[in-house]
Amino acid sequence: MTATMQRRRLGKTGWDVSAVGFGAWQIGGNWGEVAERDAMAALHAAADAGVNLFDTADVYGDGRSESLIGRFLRERDEELYVATKMGRRAPLGMEHYTLTNLRTWADRSRELLGVESLGLVQLHCLPSEIYDTPEIFASLETLVAEGVIDHYGVSVETVDEATRALRWEGLATIQLVFNIFRQKPAETLLRAAADHDVGLIARVPLASGLLTGKLTRDTTFPEDDHRNFNRDGAAFDIGETFAGVDLSVGLDAVEELRPLAGDEPLVHFALRWILSHPQISTVIPGARNAEQARSNAQAGSKSPLDAATLAAVRRIYRDKIEPFVGHRW
Repeated sequence: MTATMQRRRLGKTGWDVSAVGFGAWQIGGNWGEVAERDAMAALHAAADAGVNLFDTADVYGDGRSESLIGRFLRERDEELYVATKMGRRAPLGMEHYTLTNLRTWADRSRELLGVESLGLVQLHCLPSEIYDTPEIFASLETLVAEGVIDHYGVSVETVDEATRALRWEGLATIQLVFNIFRQKPAETLLRAAADHDVGLIARVPLASGLLTGKLTRDTTFPEDDHRNFNRDGAAFDIGETFAGVDLSVGLDAVEELRPLAGDEPLVHFALRWILSHPQISTVIPGARNAEQARSNAQAGSKSPLDAATLAAVRRIYRDKIEPFVGHRW
């Protein structure tokens, strides 16, 4: 295991998690086919590189991601943390988020992951009314009391939803889109979460590949890849695909970022930008294979970006990206 991987406290869970975690959406689905052997190799490569937090959801491949992680956990000896998500196995209607359904979904995830209790469960980008509904959070507290889950959090689409979620005392974590192209959370939310001892999990850190620097205007994606079918938000929130940024606009901004990264891979630069915000507990890039998983993990041992570089990134965001996304999420 890489000794230099940073560890950060994940809010009220009290867990010391790797600064770079593993986002397991890719190995579940909606990113084109990922062979099982490649998925398992990616998981093991991440753990070998010091990653100890693995984020998944019950709907990633309709349980495929959780099943793979369950197998992976049985093949490892060290202490590893799994954060899963639930709530999207039903249509997005408030009437479905009952204690009975939440327990049923949690029990299914426990079985697939092969664990007695779920370490962290996050409500999975549910309707905005969730954050004003005490009964939902009371149900989660009941599941904690029953030993079904250890901790709970939320995965949100907007800063407003995250801010409203902070009112619930038992909330341990918030997962949100945060990257060079989605900087709004840095304005007030990061500090507010820290004040409430709520851990922050940064997802979509590479803007669906835009911030890898490897995409071009001619890049094509498989039919079952969300970067093909969700560019207009047809399947789920458009902010999950390229962080809501038009591909051409994002590619232009990437060209302005390249000189700031210098000889460093743009992937590492983008992850370091996120980790330069100390309130972020962990960032969860995905990986399709072992090579990508190892590369992502390397960013977790690097130092923060300096103030001048952060200011330069901010200017690019303000000039090129913020007019399109700043008011939306």
